[in-house]
Amino acid sequence: MPRVHIDVMLKDEILDPQGQAVERALPSLGFDGVTAVRIGKHIELDIADDSDVDRRVEGLIGQLLANPVIEQFTWRVDTS
Repeated sequence: MPRVHIDVMLKDEILDPQGQAVERALPSLGFDGVTAVRIGKHIELDIADDSDVDRRVEGLIGQLLANPVIEQFTWRVDTS
């Protein structure tokens, strides 16, 4: 059964307030020199029927898991 790994991130031009909050907090926790923090989502799915995985996954992401106006995504299939 193939497992699909999906990463969803805000597009570079979209402000990421959660990432900025983490970036501001890091020096007070002793993590200096970290810049440009971006926060995203990692989603894993098992697909029972591996026929036409590309079309099914692209449709699922575009309709439910990502907002293509403000987010970009990558995905890969792990068949091991």
